[in-house]
Amino acid sequence: MASKKVQKIREKRKARVRAKISGTTERPRLSVFRSAKHIYVQAVADNVGRTIAQSSTVNEDVKIKIGNVKKVEAAKEVGRSISRKLKDMGIEEAVFDRGCYLYHGRVKALAEGAREEGLKF
Repeated sequence: MASKKVQKIREKRKARVRAKISGTTERPRLSVFRSAKHIYVQAVADNVGRTIAQSSTVNEDVKIKIGNVKKVEAAKEVGRSISRKLKDMGIEEAVFDRGCYLYHGRVKALAEGAREEGLKF
């Protein structure tokens, strides 16, 4: 578990990031959560308070594709998966919410995977 100091830094960073962005039904917010083993992303429409779509390394469709790859490659596949789901719904653009995480490593790989499938940030 992160120390109290790290938790405070993350809380401040998350508040700073979230103050600047908001999602709509036409352009949802892609909210990222990263745990030690898995990565999760959900498309949120803040104007109606709903989750439109979600994907993670726990989902069966993604789990089959990733097999035993490194976590960065798995995150990239999760990004591709959420992008495909949004494309099927007719959504071409989104706002990327990295939350309290730095845009580096798995978070960056997820964003790049979504961009590879044609989702625009």
